[in-house]
Amino acid sequence: MTYSPVSLRQVYHWHRPLIFVAATMAALGLVSLVGLVVDDRMLVGAPIWLKPFKFALSFFVYVVTLAWLISLMRRGRRVGWWAGTVVAVTGFAEVGLIAVQAGRGQQSHFNVATPLAAAIFGLMGLLITVLWSASLVLAVLLMVQRMPDRAIAWTLRLGLLITLVGMGLGYLMVLPTPAQEAADPISLVGAHSVGVPDGGPGMPITGWSTTGGDLRIPHFVGMHALQALPLLAIGIGLLAGRLPRLRDGRVRLRLMVVAAGAYAGLVALVTWQALRGQPL
Repeated sequence: MTYSPVSLRQVYHWHRPLIFVAATMAALGLVSLVGLVVDDRMLVGAPIWLKPFKFALSFFVYVVTLAWLISLMRRGRRVGWWAGTVVAVTGFAEVGLIAVQAGRGQQSHFNVATPLAAAIFGLMGLLITVLWSASLVLAVLLMVQRMPDRAIAWTLRLGLLITLVGMGLGYLMVLPTPAQEAADPISLVGAHSVGVPDGGPGMPITGWSTTGGDLRIPHFVGMHALQALPLLAIGIGLLAGRLPRLRDGRVRLRLMVVAAGAYAGLVALVTWQALRGQPL
C-alpha cells in the first residue's frame, strides 16, 4: 500500500459540487468564528454562532470524504456523481438554514413557535432525509466496487454504513418530550438532551450535556466513522513498512473488520447511555 499527497487541483476534480460546498462550509466556519468573537448573543445556553460553526466543520469533513469516495468509483460512477450532487445541494441548504436562523436569533431545530419556524424545521427534516437517501445510494455503490486492497474496500463500506446509522440516530431527537406534549401552545418538538432540559451545563466546545443524556453524542460518533476508520486503515498501512506482519492483506482486513465492529459497538454504547439519561 502506498499513499501520496494530492494537489488542490486533484481534489477539485474529485466531485466539483461537493468540493464547492466544502469551500462554502470553510467560509461559513470562518464567519462563525468571527461571530463567536463579536456577537455575544446566547441561545439555549450556548453562543449563538457555535452551532453554525460545528455544522460547517462537520459537513466540510463529510462532503470532502464523500468526494474522495466517489473519485474511487468505477462501477455506477454516473449514479454516484448524481447522488453526490444531491448530497451537495441538500447539505448546502441544510446548513444554510441553520446559519440563517442563527443570524435571526432563532432555534433552527425543534422550533415550531411560529409558522415560519415550523416551515423551516420541516424543510430541514425533508432535506436531511433526502441527503441520507443519497448517502445510502453511495453505500450501495461502494459495495459493488472492485478495489485492489480489500482492507481499504471493506473499511470504506463499513465506515459509510456506520455513518448512515449515526445519521439516522438524529431522528431520535425529533420525538416530542412529555413536557412538550403537555404544553399549550407547543413551541418546541424534540430535544437533544434526555432527562434534563436542553441548554443546561455542557462540555466545552461540543456542549454535550454533563448532567443528563445527550443524543448528539451517538449522532456525532456514528457520523464520523467514515473518517475515523479510513484514517486507522491508512495508519496500519503506513506501519506495514516497519511491521512485516501487517504487509499481509488478510491481516489488515481482519484488523479493520474488528475495528469496525468495535466502532459499531461504541456507537451502540453511547446511544444506550444517552437514552438512559446518563452523561458521557
